[in-house]
Amino acid sequence: MKIERKLCLVVLPVALLCSLVANPAALAPRIAIKRATYHQWAESLILGNGQVEVVVVPAIGRVMQFRFAGDDDGPFWENAALFGKSPDPVSSTWGNFGGDKTWPAPQGDWPKLTSRAWPPPPAFDSMPVKAEVKGEIIELLSPIDPHYGIRTRRQIKLDAKRLVMTITTIYEKVEGQPVMVGVWTITQLKDPLGVFIPLPKTSIFAEGYTKQSKDLPADLKREGQLLSMTRSPTVSTKIGTDADALIWIGEKHVVRIDSPRTANATYPDQGSSAEVYTNLDPLKYVELEMLGPLSQMKAGDRIERTNTYTLLRRREKNAADEARKILFR
Repeated sequence: MKIERKLCLVVLPVALLCSLVANPAALAPRIAIKRATYHQWAESLILGNGQVEVVVVPAIGRVMQFRFAGDDDGPFWENAALFGKSPDPVSSTWGNFGGDKTWPAPQGDWPKLTSRAWPPPPAFDSMPVKAEVKGEIIELLSPIDPHYGIRTRRQIKLDAKRLVMTITTIYEKVEGQPVMVGVWTITQLKDPLGVFIPLPKTSIFAEGYTKQSKDLPADLKREGQLLSMTRSPTVSTKIGTDADALIWIGEKHVVRIDSPRTANATYPDQGSSAEVYTNLDPLKYVELEMLGPLSQMKAGDRIERTNTYTLLRRREKNAADEARKILFR
C-alpha cells in the first residue's frame, strides 16, 4: 500500500504537467474584470492582468485610474471634491472629475456647434455611458451628442503580460449635418516632476512647439530632440507639438502615452498631434493630450484613434535621465 501511494504521488503531477504542455494557454496570464464601487461610484469596473489594473467609471464616462496591482492609488489625477457626484450636461460650469476622457477637436469649433465655448459638448464629457464587457475588453458607449450628432465608443484593454493599456477611441457620426472633427483624448495626471516630449527630427514648428496660451510652461527647454517642462503653480499654460509620444514622470511612477502621427494629414491647433496643458493651483494636475487628424464626417462615417499607455516604476534619480532612457533606448 505504501508503494502504491508513492506511485500515485509521482504519476499525478506528471499527468498534470503533460496536460499543461499540451495546452499552453493554461499557463498564460489571465485578464480579470470585476465590478466594484469606486470612490462612491457604483457599477465601476476594474480590469487587471495581475501586474497592473485599470479603473473604469461608466457613471462619469471616464477611465479614472491606471495603477499597479495592489496599490490604492496611481498617477492619474482624480478630483476628490467630486467623488460620487453625477455629471450635469446642462451645467454652465465644468465637472472636472479627472481621469482620461475624449473631446472633439478642434476646441475652437465648439461655439459654432454648441453655442458655447465651455464646458465641452455634453455627450463627450458630462453624461453617463453604457459599459459592456466583451471578453477581455471593456467597451464604453456614449449617448449621441445633440450638437455633433456623434457618439463615442471607447475600447479599453490590457496586455496580458506587459504593463500596457490601450484605449481605442471611435467616433461614429449617427445624424445631423457633416462636421469636420478629429479624435482628441485628454489624460489628467498628478503634479509631475517633469513632462517630456520626444520631438521628430524635423518638426513643423521652428522651436519644436506652438504656443497655445498667454504664458509658456515653467522650465520649458529643448535639449536636442527632447522638450521638457514642469507645472507652474500660478498660471495655466498650454503648448502643442507634432510629436507622437508624451511622457509624465512623478516621484515613483512614469506614464508614457503613444499615438503615432499620420503622415500628410491635417491636424487641429496649427498642426498639433500632441499637447500638454498645465493647471495652476489649487488643482495640481497636468493634461497629456493626443490628437488625431481632422476628418469631414457625414452620417454613417466612423473614425478612430488608439492610444497606448505604459506604466513604469522610477529607476533613475534624475527625471530627464529617466525620460531619455525610456524614450530613446
